[in-house]
Amino acid sequence: MVNITLSVPDELKRKMEKHTIINWSAVARESFERRINILDKIEEFTKESEFTDEDAIHLGKKVNMSLTQRLRNNKKSKK
Repeated sequence: MVNITLSVPDELKRKMEKHTIINWSAVARESFERRINILDKIEEFTKESEFTDEDAIHLGKKVNMSLTQRLRNNKKSKK
């Protein structure tokens, strides 16, 4: 097994030290594994997609504009 070094903020380290029964290395390994599994699923799901980065940006802008308009309309209707 390979060792890695992680940096955490001082406040987080103090909080972790209060819970000495927790194996923080195991927690980190589990978190890494979960994230890798998610990334693998996304990669599998999108591997044959023709959806480009430009398409994603365009769609994201449309969604943002739609949500902004909806929020504005909700504010107006509540007044």
